Amino acid sequence: MSKPTPISGFPEWTPAQRMIEQFVLDRIRATFELYGFAPLETRSVEPLDQLLRKGETSKEVYVLRRLQADTDGPAGDDSLGLHFDLTVPFARYVLENAGKLQFPFRRYQIQKVWRGERPQEGRYREFLQADIDIVDRDTLPAHYEAEMPLVIGDALRSLPIPPVRIQVNNRKICEGFYRGVGISDPESALRAVDKLDKIGPAKVAELLAETAGASEAQAKAVLALAEISASDASFADAVRALGVSDPLLDEGIAELTAVVETAAAHSPGLCVADLRIARGLDYYTGTVYETQMVGYERFGSVCSGGRYDNLASSGNVSFPGVGISIGVTRLLGLLFGADALTVSRSVPTCVLVAVTNEEDRPASNKVAEALRSRGIPTEVSPSAAKFGKQIRYAERRGIPYVWFPGAEGDEVKDIRSGEQVAAAAGEWTPPRADLKPLVS
Repeated sequence: MSKPTPISGFPEWTPAQRMIEQFVLDRIRATFELYGFAPLETRSVEPLDQLLRKGETSKEVYVLRRLQADTDGPAGDDSLGLHFDLTVPFARYVLENAGKLQFPFRRYQIQKVWRGERPQEGRYREFLQADIDIVDRDTLPAHYEAEMPLVIGDALRSLPIPPVRIQVNNRKICEGFYRGVGISDPESALRAVDKLDKIGPAKVAELLAETAGASEAQAKAVLALAEISASDASFADAVRALGVSDPLLDEGIAELTAVVETAAAHSPGLCVADLRIARGLDYYTGTVYETQMVGYERFGSVCSGGRYDNLASSGNVSFPGVGISIGVTRLLGLLFGADALTVSRSVPTCVLVAVTNEEDRPASNKVAEALRSRGIPTEVSPSAAKFGKQIRYAERRGIPYVWFPGAEGDEVKDIRSGEQVAAAAGEWTPPRADLKPLVS
């Protein structure tokens, strides 16, 4: 086989990086479960008409088809696509299983997703997301929108990563304000504002005129709203100072105030009201979230989401929800690129059991089994080389301890310090810090 050509946008971590990823996933999963979210996994494919129903995603969806046409094969395979997020498949799952679920339904989901966008640092075509959502039947109290940042704040604070700041806005504020100034197409205005960081105010003003029919004065008002930012409820006074009134605007201000104040009581400085945050997907209807790592702001959000009321409905029954997603691969990719995460060793192994000679390998295997039965990650030396070579093998792999079986008693050596002591496989325990690799 000739040397393969790498495919950009499909990351394959080293074993050490994969160990860091698993550590991160374990911490995130533990936090989600502390808040009462139950695990769920959905299929990787969805009907194309569902994937394309909401938001500007048509250019990103990977279509699934068989290489060879098969008239006798399963029908509809040519109309399937890989999911680009976990919210759309979750909404479909709720509709299909509503009779079996207890509402409000709280679930977390950690899965791969696929997007056909241009790969760059921190952006991939295949990546891992960790989502939480709360869905209810017909109505969903707004206090759940205030709960989302608390969960994410605790999950990310449990990781050895830079501090995070969650930027929050409410689509009702934007939509109500746009209506209040006379813009008849609020959704187009929202999509234009969502590009503010990418193209700047002047281009957004042009886009507002072209796509939302905004006048110069209306565009100026929209940009003034987007400039408002505050780490407390004072943002509300700044919005009202613009002199625009609308019932939907008032509703959004009240909901966003509750989010900011709840977050401040739980973790001061975690959330900031930032009224330029719009989120490009059309299905958001209330609070929206974007999360940046301090020091990595230029790369944008690593965790985002929002409230949605119309994504899932069946007849007269609707299932409004609120959710937020951690871009696990994106977050880790940025930190790996900056060499900002390390692991104390590149293998899980804590102890290497030496082999005196091949005839005595069963004795070494027995020691390894005894250590493993007590939860100590152990492997047996690959060969009965001289002990010096077996120790160097352990050093290369980062294994901290080498175990020497003996007819008159076993000994274990900390090859970092050189300390060697008598030990019994049924009793000896390494220091807690050595039992598993440490991520820092």
